Amino acid sequence: MISIIGAGNVGSAIAFLCGTSGLDEVVLINRNENKAIGEALDISNAIPETSKVSIRGTSDYSAIKNSSVIVITASVGSHINTRSDIMLDQSKMISNLAQEISKYSPNSKILMVTNPVDIMTYLLQKLGRLKSQNVIGIASSLDSSRFRYILAKQFHTVQSEIHDAMVLGEHDDSMVPIFSQAKYGKTPIEELLTDKQKSQITSDVRDYWKSLRYFKGTSVFGIAKKTFDALKSITEKKPLDTIASTLLEGQYGFNNICMGVPVTINENGISKIHQISINDTEKVELSKSANVIQANIDKLNKFLNSTL
Repeated sequence: MISIIGAGNVGSAIAFLCGTSGLDEVVLINRNENKAIGEALDISNAIPETSKVSIRGTSDYSAIKNSSVIVITASVGSHINTRSDIMLDQSKMISNLAQEISKYSPNSKILMVTNPVDIMTYLLQKLGRLKSQNVIGIASSLDSSRFRYILAKQFHTVQSEIHDAMVLGEHDDSMVPIFSQAKYGKTPIEELLTDKQKSQITSDVRDYWKSLRYFKGTSVFGIAKKTFDALKSITEKKPLDTIASTLLEGQYGFNNICMGVPVTINENGISKIHQISINDTEKVELSKSANVIQANIDKLNKFLNSTL
């Protein structure tokens, strides 16, 4: 069973993908129960007639009991300037969810979508005392797709011609596009771009969400598909090489923070963290990104110690 906490645009889109693919039984959980029930009723009409899966909506957290995967998309509101702006408000909600998950389904694989995703992934894992490989932040794979899309536009080609376009680090303004690994066809991207062009592309990747907010309000389909891909790899036991936020314990020189890095996801959660080669400039930028995450963790811990 797949439990999706949050029946807003993203949660409902993920539920739709699960239902129409026949992936597994889905429970949509929302504090406004009518919203969850309504979305479930609507999505149920899209389930293929040959499928045996079902979808239902509720506000009762006991419904997550014994879930194979729990997806968290719930949010207290939208960000204003950066995703970290709502960190303290979101942390109270995630703290409550940690208690519910520990109570009803402590062995589930958990996909964190709620922003700021790196901090919320860290918080849930620590407060819930969950296995680090079972708590997976979904966002950097989306940033990587945006990087690929922008590179394809730069070279006036299709996205399938762009390979190994990865974005590591924080899912926010300090994210790091890894130009040293990316290729256009078989040609290294770094051979084709000036420093000025790389700087502009980096800004475009980091600011991509701002364009989405301006034109449609928020990202829905991209993050829903990336989450579904991870769900599918877990439930169908098919390894997926991707970029995800996970707790680092020495990898890339960082400890006790969650950030986007190359991983393999399978039925065991994150089965491997891959240490790829990056150049000196990228190492410096990744260190800056880690410092931003650490500063936010310190701020969060101070806040939680005074309120919880």
